[in-house]
Amino acid sequence: MATECCSTQLIDGDGEFNITGIDNFIKEVKLADCGLSYAVVSIMGPQSSGKSTLLNNLFKTNFREMDAFRGRSQTTKGIWLAHCTGIEPCTLVMDLEGTDGRERGEDDTAFEKQSALFALAVSDIVLINMWCHDIGREQAANKPLLKTVFQVMMRLFSPRKTTLMFVIRDKTKTPLENLEPVLREDIQKIWDSVPKPQAHLSTPLSEFFNVEVVALSSYEEKEEQFREQVANLRQRFFHSIAPGGLAGDRRGAVPASGFSFSSQEIWKIIKENKDLDLPAHKVMVATVRCEEIANEKYAEFGANPEWCAMDEAVQSGFVPGFGKKLSSILNICLTEYDSEATYFDEGVRSSKRKQLEEKLLQLVQPAYQTILGHLRSVTFEKFKDAFEKALNAGEGFSLAATTCAESFMAQFEEGCADAVIHQANWDASKVKEKLRRDIDAHITTVRAAKLSELTTSFETKLNHALSAPVEALLDGANHETWSSIRKLLKRESDSAVSEMSYDLKGFDMDEKYKEEMLKNLENHAKGVVESKAKEEAARVLIRMKDRFSMLFSHDSDSMPRVWTGNEDIRTITKTARFASLKILSVMAAIRLDNNPDTIEKTLSSCLLEPTSTPAITDKSTATTADPLASSTWEEIPSSRTLITPVQCKSVWRQFKAETEYSVTQAISAQEANKRNNNWLPPPWAIVALIILGFNEFMTLLRNPFYLAFIFVGFLLVKALWVQMDVAGEFQHGALPGLIALSAKFLPTVMNIVRRLAEEGQKAAAQAAAAADNPPGGDPTKNFEGEANKIVSSTGSSEVTSSKNEVEYSSVSSKED
Repeated sequence: MATECCSTQLIDGDGEFNITGIDNFIKEVKLADCGLSYAVVSIMGPQSSGKSTLLNNLFKTNFREMDAFRGRSQTTKGIWLAHCTGIEPCTLVMDLEGTDGRERGEDDTAFEKQSALFALAVSDIVLINMWCHDIGREQAANKPLLKTVFQVMMRLFSPRKTTLMFVIRDKTKTPLENLEPVLREDIQKIWDSVPKPQAHLSTPLSEFFNVEVVALSSYEEKEEQFREQVANLRQRFFHSIAPGGLAGDRRGAVPASGFSFSSQEIWKIIKENKDLDLPAHKVMVATVRCEEIANEKYAEFGANPEWCAMDEAVQSGFVPGFGKKLSSILNICLTEYDSEATYFDEGVRSSKRKQLEEKLLQLVQPAYQTILGHLRSVTFEKFKDAFEKALNAGEGFSLAATTCAESFMAQFEEGCADAVIHQANWDASKVKEKLRRDIDAHITTVRAAKLSELTTSFETKLNHALSAPVEALLDGANHETWSSIRKLLKRESDSAVSEMSYDLKGFDMDEKYKEEMLKNLENHAKGVVESKAKEEAARVLIRMKDRFSMLFSHDSDSMPRVWTGNEDIRTITKTARFASLKILSVMAAIRLDNNPDTIEKTLSSCLLEPTSTPAITDKSTATTADPLASSTWEEIPSSRTLITPVQCKSVWRQFKAETEYSVTQAISAQEANKRNNNWLPPPWAIVALIILGFNEFMTLLRNPFYLAFIFVGFLLVKALWVQMDVAGEFQHGALPGLIALSAKFLPTVMNIVRRLAEEGQKAAAQAAAAADNPPGGDPTKNFEGEANKIVSSTGSSEVTSSKNEVEYSSVSSKED
């Protein structure tokens, strides 16, 4: 690479293409930025004809020039490329190896044709350097060169129109006006003599070339005039690509960014000695370069920090303005592609642009789908929250569902519009449909939950409203029990159905389904009653015993009954059993349809009046006339039967067995009470005692001392009676009472004697104090007073001490 002027060897003398050199050259001169605004000028001509010198003076390049003092020899080997300084647009100059050189020998023709074909394929302007004295000669040095140019021209299919500028060197005194016709005539002859394809047999030279002729003075003899003429010629290369300029035909021009690749491929084809189809080559270059540009833009987009940040943010949640931001990034990427590929073949450019766009959209589509997924999830969650709040606020279910669904579907559509990528024509209808299905499914689930909650609420309400009252009515079974239950059931069912029907209005549901729900609620109410009836039927024996115990053991004032002997136990028992049988008849079957039955009558006739049950009428038959010998009730279906006739008979038998003891105890208590209250002897005994004891009674009246003695004896006996609790002991029976009294008799007597002795000692000690008493006082009175004191003190002091013995004796007597 030269330091003074940017130049490089494009193809070396061995025909090897310098890929590294041209790539560095293009970067240094920034050729890729030029688009189609560049021109390529090449020069060909005989060896040592001053081609490099002309280029250096014309374009300010620094190609190596021949040193005339060393002799005439080959200076330029291969093809060199340089950048012209000071000319707009960007102009590249190729200095080709001279023709007809002795150094190549026989290979000269091969390389000459290859380099000429390469120059024609690549260049917009071809300078043909020729000597002035060769014009008009049949065997001039320029004729082989022209033949070479025209021959290789036939190998370029549909080439663009190239400018051939014949530069006549070392012009003589002959005017150019006279030289140019002769030169053009020679050129035409050469063109006519060159073999052509069938399609171009009659094609004129002007269809392929713009022929220009310029003449320059001798560089060695008239250097200043030469430089002046070259300077004038240089001006013609300014704006050479403008219409009418030297390189005005841009049809086949390759964009500057594809120049390196295009040159490589052209030289490769030429080296392989293949026909060079420039239009096809142009398409090929456009294909490769556009694909390279597309790949570069794709890579740049993938590394774009803004896109990477957005892609990462999308994974964690919804990104507002996603579509607008991403569309902008994509638009910048595609615009940059358009800018760099604008000069390539339109069909190829458009095709590669479409491929690039598809690849970019494939890259961003997962992010787009993810953003739609986030949008759907967020919208769905917001819908659920809003729907729940609306329902909690008391809004009707149907209205809340419709309002919330429409509102959040509209929000979802707004979010989809925000996420739309303008370069893509993606349809979000599937995501929208999924969101709609999710919302509908949630509404259905909430509807089912709310209806279930509402049904459960009313069922619970019915449970509370029916369970306890039905239990109380069955507990107090009577003729009006089932009538009251039916009224209660109707009242509570109608109330619940009415309230539930009002609550269901907000659900905007099908009338058939609504009626079904209300019917189920009524059935539930019946089920509660039936279930409670079955529970009570399972405890019927307990209920019967409680009813019997209540009526048998308590009087009409609900006070505990005392069996004094005046009660009619038989009547009381019958009444209590009838009331208990009433419970059994009420709980034997469920009577919610108000159909009459004969259960109570059958039970009464068979259980309370068993003698009325007819006997077996025909001994030859295996059946009996007992109505309870059956598993079903007449006119009562099995579904409404709680206690079968056979079970009723068994329950009644058990009931009688368990209540028989209470009746027996009552009878025993009544008899014991009668015995306890019958202390007086019979009347005839009392009359006999009066008649037979009259004399003794009169004796007592005549002698008061006996009367006093008897009185004292009565007091002593009374003290013994009180302390031994004779009446209490005999309540347990005669034999246990005698045993207990025999055990208590001796300790009680000893206690009374001890107390009497203590009182006697006190009386002796107080004899002096008794002097106040008048003499001749009644000794009987004093003795009576002392005796009363002894009896009272003894009775009060010994009660406690003798209780344990009495209790022990009572227990012993009971055990015996």
